[in-house]
Amino acid sequence: MAPCPSSQTARSCRTDNSAQFTALQASKVAHHPCYSSSAHHQYARMHLAVAPACNLQCNYCNRKYDCSNESRPGVVSQVLTPEQAVARAVAGASVMPQLSVVGIAGPGDPLANIGRTFSTLALLREQLPDIKQCLSTNGLMLPAVTDRIIDSGVDHVTVTVNAIDPDISAKIYAWLWVDGERYSGREAGEILLARQEEGVRKLTEKGILVKINSVLIPGINDRHLARVSEAVRGWGALLHNVMPLIARPEHGTVFGLNGQPEPDSAMVDAVRAECSPMMPQMAHCKQCRADAIGMLGEDRSQSLPLAEMEKQARPGPDQVHKRAAIQARIATRGASDDPLACLVAVTTSRGDVIDCHFGHAQRVQIYSLSDAGVVLVNERFMPQYCKGPDSCEGDEQQAPEARMAAILALLGDVKAVFSARIGYGPWVKLEQQGIQPCIEGAWQNVTDVLARWWAVRRQAGNLLNEQGAA
Repeated sequence: MAPCPSSQTARSCRTDNSAQFTALQASKVAHHPCYSSSAHHQYARMHLAVAPACNLQCNYCNRKYDCSNESRPGVVSQVLTPEQAVARAVAGASVMPQLSVVGIAGPGDPLANIGRTFSTLALLREQLPDIKQCLSTNGLMLPAVTDRIIDSGVDHVTVTVNAIDPDISAKIYAWLWVDGERYSGREAGEILLARQEEGVRKLTEKGILVKINSVLIPGINDRHLARVSEAVRGWGALLHNVMPLIARPEHGTVFGLNGQPEPDSAMVDAVRAECSPMMPQMAHCKQCRADAIGMLGEDRSQSLPLAEMEKQARPGPDQVHKRAAIQARIATRGASDDPLACLVAVTTSRGDVIDCHFGHAQRVQIYSLSDAGVVLVNERFMPQYCKGPDSCEGDEQQAPEARMAAILALLGDVKAVFSARIGYGPWVKLEQQGIQPCIEGAWQNVTDVLARWWAVRRQAGNLLNEQGAA
């Protein structure tokens, strides 16, 4: 395939990645600016710098923890505690209602800082139940923590894979540290590759969406990345992001100090074009700082200092509802503002079928129904009403009544809940809240069920309007 000139559009270079996703994959990444080539114009992201340590020394990396004048991965103005990070995220969501994703990407590797990373994720789930959670990792520790990643609610993971040949890896990495031992050279490359493959396969088998980042290094892996793209597709990865090497002497990296050349735009385009027959390519990456805030290509981290953001922190259902209304307006191009339009909730484990019992659900999908059609707005974590498969009795932490009250508060902006089953107690509580319980669509396609329900609602609403006008 001939390289794509820089002037060509992403679509003509097969980098309009959403066109190559399944319908379910496209719905899951629709509001993720790093996965969707259109979402980055509409939705913001935030990186939380809680992971200072790293277990892999890359020759293109030099982490800086008090840097405000460089814009590249691995640099931050301040390393945060989990509590500081979540306060920052809550405040950021308050001032940026289009915030859809919070990720942990450094300045080291999140999985080399397991305690800090998973503490942050747990607090995020509690404080911002409607915000997507992401991780970016070198993959060295992935096989050991895939279950914890899934249990935490993370459903997007980025793994940096620069080579699938251990001899090429030896030119990119100085050493790695694993299980109390330090390795280098080909041996290090073999260990890293085996763990990356195992981890990615485990994640994708569980439905986690995995993006692969690769740093394009002229003379080292520029002729190799098509093989990487082909290999990671076999592992189950969704998207490949080929990023140009940043290697300037002032950054203090090994490659920067030894004169390793950076690729020009023509080389980047050519390599992406070579990879594109194997994998959808991401072409809009901005190689963000580890504490970036805002839209891709925009970093508001310096204009939103931590102390000021913490003062604006306002967690709670009202903020969740406000974000949903604004994000529905974005996703439907204003159709959600119509008086007949509404939000509904769906309990689903797969995403495409209504297959989950209301009492067992730990999160719900929120859809906007309007003249724009059935549009996924976001997903919300919520307390699990039933703590066992057969019983909804109280537990030591929270009684069913308290859990139900929290669920009703979280769902206060929806008109209906669609589930495979809904128990009598929750059914009554939902109706008292003015929320319609719906189980007629159990084990059917989500979009089809919601479209039928919306058609009936719209017809009834139009009839009432006509009667009122008469």
